[in-house]
Amino acid sequence: MMFHVKAVRAIAGSTLTVLSLLAATSLASAADKITIMVGGYEKQIYLPAKLAEGLGYFKDEGLDVELLNEAAGVDAENQLLAGAVQGVVGFYDHCVDLQAKGKFVESVVQFSQAPGEVELVSNKYPDIKGFGDLKGKNLGVTGLGSSTNFLTLFMAAKAGLKPGDTVSVPVGAGGTFIAAMQQDKIQAGMTTEPTISRLLKTNEARVLVDMRTVEGARAALGGTYPAASLYMETNWVNAHKPEVQKLANAFVKTLKFINTHSGAEIAEKMPKDFYVGDKDGYVAALDAGKGMFTADGVMPEDGPKTVLSVLSAFSKNVQGKQIDLAKTYTTEFVKAAK
Repeated sequence: MMFHVKAVRAIAGSTLTVLSLLAATSLASAADKITIMVGGYEKQIYLPAKLAEGLGYFKDEGLDVELLNEAAGVDAENQLLAGAVQGVVGFYDHCVDLQAKGKFVESVVQFSQAPGEVELVSNKYPDIKGFGDLKGKNLGVTGLGSSTNFLTLFMAAKAGLKPGDTVSVPVGAGGTFIAAMQQDKIQAGMTTEPTISRLLKTNEARVLVDMRTVEGARAALGGTYPAASLYMETNWVNAHKPEVQKLANAFVKTLKFINTHSGAEIAEKMPKDFYVGDKDGYVAALDAGKGMFTADGVMPEDGPKTVLSVLSAFSKNVQGKQIDLAKTYTTEFVKAAK
């Protein structure tokens, strides 16, 4: 009888130990589950998100990362502020804009140093030669309050147009953008690859302003313009530094992959439906535009000032506000990346 009692106790103790280990493992896994919303992960400007997943770099870091797709960056931003996701792959300019509204988010990995955006104009309007000729026209943007909207408003102001001279129309990207231009719902619009190449190939549109390269961005915006990034709420970053470091490790490895491989090699790691039936065009766009990505995830030194200057040119939200740019990004994690 004594043996039975001891045996039962031993088994019970072992069972509790196993259960405790399983619970601890489960908690560790839950802690490393991170949800990131991407402002259109088929866009080449946000390529590092899906590429990191495809290369297995998240798993290498012991992370369980779920990527959610959202057509407009402003909607992804709202999901972050609501606590529905832990991070956003979107434009850095949201970090500046949100600080003006009293909310603190920061870029923890800076993917690009140029917007990768182009203002396309419909070939139904051959008389439009510059941004100043867009007065009275409907201009496509991904969403109202999105980075494409910010850049459109800046370019309009720079060309001497007043608020109300143009109408921003939210049309997303890809097929919805193309349909809006074909149906004359927009006469021009700001978009990215592969949408750009698709409209150029069919000769339905032409380039009015090109910001796909660092040089093009400097000419259009007056300086280096850090754009695509992984940004997160500052409080979350401070409370989850180990997880953020793992994300930085994965993304810095991804950026190095982009900088050391051809467009064709990168394309092979991406979902095939991203080619939209034109792999050659997709690869050509990658080869032409991958220079916009940083090599190491570090914020370009002169970039934040350019973004603040651009937003201050048209945004009443930002004008007159004291913005602490040092709190809109951090290089702590990328500089410590493996």
